[in-house]
Amino acid sequence: MAKVSIGKKVPDFSAAATGDQTVSLKDYRGKNVVVYFYPKDSTPGCTLEGQDFRDNLAKFKRQKTVIFGVSRDSLSSHERFLEKQDFNFDLLSDPDEKLCKLFDVIREKNMYGRKVIGIERSTFLIDALGVLRQEWRKVRVKDHVAEVLLAVKAL
Repeated sequence: MAKVSIGKKVPDFSAAATGDQTVSLKDYRGKNVVVYFYPKDSTPGCTLEGQDFRDNLAKFKRQKTVIFGVSRDSLSSHERFLEKQDFNFDLLSDPDEKLCKLFDVIREKNMYGRKVIGIERSTFLIDALGVLRQEWRKVRVKDHVAEVLLAVKAL
């Protein structure tokens, strides 16, 4: 499968999601979609990022935008994370890395002096027609959600 690129339509994808559902991109035509990839449930940076999206969800909804968080964690891990943090959006499980590969977010990272392969924190903004409008790679959590919201408002 080809990788996504800005200005091009994102191939339809489906993934298992919290709430015992399957999410398909095609079901969200007519709405903007923010897909953010994060390394691991219940870790400090991933928790802060999720909380920031949670706390700003009403602003995104006013812009006809839905939010999905994605990691390689299991659905049961996602359900615990979502419940503990009271997230008001769905988390997608990508254990086989199909979405990670589509969005090209798997990278070699240095973890405490060890090389590991993992998700590079990244966010993608897909418009109501399914076209990738903006991407953020190597995301720093602080102020990131505000930046994404500004981009959504500019669509």
